[in-house]
Amino acid sequence: MAENVPRLETEKYSCSICLDLLKDPVTIPCGHSYCMNCIKEHWDREDQRGINSCPQCRKTFRPRPDLLKNIVLSELVEDLKKTGFQDAPPDHCYAGPEDVACDICKGRRMKAVKSCLSCPASYCKNHIQSHYDAPPLKRHKLTDPSKNLQQNICFRHDEGMKMFCRTDQRRICYLCTMDEHKDHETVPLAAERTEKQKELQVRRQQIQQRIQDQEKNVKLLQQEVETFILSADKAVEDSEKIFSDMIRLILKRRSDVKQEIRSQQETEVKRVKELQEKLEQKITELKRKDAELKQLSDTEDDNQFLHNYPSLSALSESTHSPSINIRPLRYFEDKTAAVSKLMEELKDNLRDTWKNISLKITKVDVLFLEAGPEPNTRAEFLKFSQEITLDPNTANAKLLLSDGDRKVTLTDQLQSYPDHRDRFTDHVQVLSRESLTGRCYWDVEWRGGGIDVAVSYKNITRAGWPDECLFGFNDKSWSLHCFTNSYTFCHNYNNTPVLGPVSSRIGVYLDYKAGILCFYSISDTMTLLHRVQTTFTQPLYAGIRLFLNGDTAKFIKLI
Repeated sequence: MAENVPRLETEKYSCSICLDLLKDPVTIPCGHSYCMNCIKEHWDREDQRGINSCPQCRKTFRPRPDLLKNIVLSELVEDLKKTGFQDAPPDHCYAGPEDVACDICKGRRMKAVKSCLSCPASYCKNHIQSHYDAPPLKRHKLTDPSKNLQQNICFRHDEGMKMFCRTDQRRICYLCTMDEHKDHETVPLAAERTEKQKELQVRRQQIQQRIQDQEKNVKLLQQEVETFILSADKAVEDSEKIFSDMIRLILKRRSDVKQEIRSQQETEVKRVKELQEKLEQKITELKRKDAELKQLSDTEDDNQFLHNYPSLSALSESTHSPSINIRPLRYFEDKTAAVSKLMEELKDNLRDTWKNISLKITKVDVLFLEAGPEPNTRAEFLKFSQEITLDPNTANAKLLLSDGDRKVTLTDQLQSYPDHRDRFTDHVQVLSRESLTGRCYWDVEWRGGGIDVAVSYKNITRAGWPDECLFGFNDKSWSLHCFTNSYTFCHNYNNTPVLGPVSSRIGVYLDYKAGILCFYSISDTMTLLHRVQTTFTQPLYAGIRLFLNGDTAKFIKLI
């Protein structure tokens, strides 16, 4: 009997609930069949809602039908199993709208597991086996399932495109090489793939290098962010300390003024009270004498009056009283006026200083971009103009600052600078207020016997005669020594003669992140004198050292 059973599609004998071949099949009143356990469990769940329906046609039954095994269907399923039919594959094995379907399957098609570029066709796991077993098919090239296999077929000759025309840069079939592409340069697809693969590899290496560079830049930017945050925190901390010191100083001065006024008040009040007591004593004495005179004057006995009169002759002394002058103005008006004047001067100073502080804050240079190319023209340099002012707290006492602290002159007279830990005490040098951490450019104009145009870290030694205090003679500063007829560059005790036109104006270009420092001779043109390529590890400051009395240097205002 098994030989006479038609080979029907197994899904016709599958349960639509579990998708496997029917087990203990039952047929419900609507004619659909299910595994006995599947339909019972389905109806058990539906009983909670008071209905019993067919999972396929949705027909409902009241009351719940009795389930009896379908003997004929059960025997047919058993015969199908004996003839070699397998359980229906799970639903997820069938091709959906987004899947590549097997080109060999009939009816509901299975998902393809491979596509053959030689056939060209796609195969499920059952139909691909011949490509693994049959020797002629083993040479076919299999790929992951593809919906675009028809793109590999020549639309003119209906042949697989296995050649590549380098002249037209397109895929073609063998027949195309004999007509339309007869005189063109053609190669097998595999050969072209090899060449393109090499190019692709080069491009990948370039991209990977760019990725590494960008990742390095990301790390640098992160370091920059961390440095910036630390710098901002340090600036806030230092500012808080400075303002706290200022407040303490003002409070101390307020206390001193108050104490001085109270002390003067106590002295003056004591003096006045002593004078007041003396005057009151005199008044008492005068009243006593006045009473004696009145008593004598009232004596009726002439003899008695004349007898007592000589004893009161002392009363004839001068009755002149000292005059007391009261100042019409307030006693402490001069001190109040002095404090008021100090207040106005402090307000003006704070207003001007705050403008400078605010400008410095808004001009904080945070470069979160890739370093650009070095400037080539004067106009390009001026785009990075940096206004430089000199810090009086660093200036040697022989250096006179003027023109808004942009000009410095070497004199033979000591300036009255207050003591400060940042001051150069032995070398006639000075540093800028501004720290330099980005791309910036400035010009220095000088007159006299010579000048050092330098950049330096802030922690350069400030005191003592050893050379490590001098610009260029340590690893913390870079200096161009400018003389009337020559130049010398110096860093870390190394002197390098520099050739170039001598000029009274020197241009300095700094790209902090790129580690580039350039010195230029400025006249009608810009001539590069010396270029430094290094790595800067701390913020830099512009520096000036003068040689002879009367020498001057000035930072030119370019913006």
